[in-house]
Amino acid sequence: MLPAGARAARTRLADFVSSGLATYDTDRDRMDRAGTSRLSQDLKFGTLSPRAAWCAVRDAEAPEEARERFLTELLWREFAHHTLWDRPELLERPFRADFEGFPWRDDPKGWKAWCEGTTGYPVVDAAARQLLTEGYVHNRARMIAASFLTKHLGIDFRRGEAHYLEWLVDGDWAANDLGWQWSAGCGCDAQPYFRVFHPVTQGQRFDPEGTYVRTWVPELARLPTRHLHAPWEAPELELRAAGVRLGEHYPRPIVDHATARARFLADAKRHLAR
Repeated sequence: MLPAGARAARTRLADFVSSGLATYDTDRDRMDRAGTSRLSQDLKFGTLSPRAAWCAVRDAEAPEEARERFLTELLWREFAHHTLWDRPELLERPFRADFEGFPWRDDPKGWKAWCEGTTGYPVVDAAARQLLTEGYVHNRARMIAASFLTKHLGIDFRRGEAHYLEWLVDGDWAANDLGWQWSAGCGCDAQPYFRVFHPVTQGQRFDPEGTYVRTWVPELARLPTRHLHAPWEAPELELRAAGVRLGEHYPRPIVDHATARARFLADAKRHLAR
């Protein structure tokens, strides 16, 4: 856990500006690096004001691209609060009216696996376990996990939203809702519903050496990097050498990516055509 309070928040901001801001635009999506500011809980509890963060970053001696990217993210947070202030019903309903009555699925086994980090997709499971252990999840991992729940499993985004709000130290009503509705494709300025994150390629791109997965899914730690994000594709000899027996030490995928993606797209297309 990070130290709390206004003094700790000011120290975190100063450390970020001096040593993390310069590479923020390139490192913020990397799950294997400390590339984010880690100021979200300070902003949530008010131990650091958005104005203080804005001014410190705006006036910092750092590349313009990095400063603008951080300030854009800060504006996105403020936009979330503005949107929820204007539309408080968004905590219960999708922003897009055409998503009302969407045929979300009831999948108790899938829900349990997603919550506990046993879906068989390492980066999704790493996000679930980080949440339950630290009360925090890397932003890129949040998006991957949210996409998986809503689009691979077809489970209502509001269930994931509530689960995250229960466990997150930085759980912010407005930002959490905006992020979940963005991932599900039903929110304000959301990603298109037909964009479905591939958990394997997302892991390979944003955790290329497998550091994030190895930290939170230690049973796969000895598996070669080339198979870490898709252990079911690893040869039996490599699995055995890494001490992994699929279905015993680590689960096989609970859904096939291509099949789950096609199912969601068919459901969405049918519903949105009404």
